[in-house]
Amino acid sequence: MGGMELLVPLLGLVVGLAVGLIVALVLIRARRRQAVPASTQEIVELVLSMTGDKLTDHAAATDQQAQLRNSLVESQVRGMSTELTRVTELVATLQRDRAQQHGELMSRLTETSKESQRLADTTQSLRYALASPKARGQWGERMADDVLRLSGLIEGVNYRRQTGVSGGGIPDVTFLLPGDRVLHMDVKFPIDNYLRALDAASDAEAQAATTGFVRDVRQRIKEVTTRAYIDPDTTVDYVLLFIPNESVYSFIHEHDPAMVDTALAQRVVLCSPFTLFAVLAVIRQAMDAFQVERTGDEILRCLGSFTTQWGKFSDQVDVVAKRLDSTQRAYDDLAGTRRKALQRTIDQVDDLRTRRGLSDPVSDDDAGGPPIRLHSIPEPA
Repeated sequence: MGGMELLVPLLGLVVGLAVGLIVALVLIRARRRQAVPASTQEIVELVLSMTGDKLTDHAAATDQQAQLRNSLVESQVRGMSTELTRVTELVATLQRDRAQQHGELMSRLTETSKESQRLADTTQSLRYALASPKARGQWGERMADDVLRLSGLIEGVNYRRQTGVSGGGIPDVTFLLPGDRVLHMDVKFPIDNYLRALDAASDAEAQAATTGFVRDVRQRIKEVTTRAYIDPDTTVDYVLLFIPNESVYSFIHEHDPAMVDTALAQRVVLCSPFTLFAVLAVIRQAMDAFQVERTGDEILRCLGSFTTQWGKFSDQVDVVAKRLDSTQRAYDDLAGTRRKALQRTIDQVDDLRTRRGLSDPVSDDDAGGPPIRLHSIPEPA
């Protein structure tokens, strides 16, 4: 834009010079036609006089445009300086925020790294602990205890531990259900090949360990079905097999999706900690419903006994009412007819004694109190 603004005055100046030369040539030709001699000096002066005003006007316009351009440039420079200051402050703020966020991110990454290391150590310790069959059994029982406690069941009231059954088996947990029914659950679970699959150094070793683990699970399901945990007379139609880890439960579903159907076909329900909690919630609800039903029956029996006693009470009340009515009639007869007959006789005796001027049989001085009069018999209420 600045180059275009300088080019316009220059073009105007060139055009003015060209116009001046053309006018000068025209005048020279006119003078020749008029036969008026003219010198070179006169021609130059004539051209300068004609173009001087043009040059002066163009110079003034150029100065004015230069001033306007300078003002515009200064205004733009001031605006750019202001914007540059704002951008500088914004960049500084962003740098401070980035430094703070970077520090927080590094702190969180460090904390996450520590937590991951602790988790790895715990996992390794757990693997070492699960290497022992006895430790695995204790760990499974501990997991089952946690689930039982969280579900609100009470040992000795809602379930029993390791109580033998008539067929010779000893389930880890026996749930006491309504109607004198029980539900057995086994906690011990094979996990050796699962740990080998996790620690395998090659795909072939992992596949072999996985195949062995699936075979162990199926064998465990078959063992549960042969321990007389299901009895048509005393138990429900299913038995629970507790898998004490969600990862192991997911591993089974991932590598043998038909395992659940196979277990159900043999009346065995595979339960992880989460699914066991859901099953226990159903058991707890059934127990509560049975207690409510039994309490309702007891209340109905009490109401029946109350109805019988109420009938006897009503009969006795009627008898007492009849006796009270008879007593009231006897009292009314005594206080009415009999009293009036006696009062008439007493009035006659008092009237006779008054006519004869006889005093009361007992005076105030002798008795130490007011005389007793025959007519002082109280009126009935």
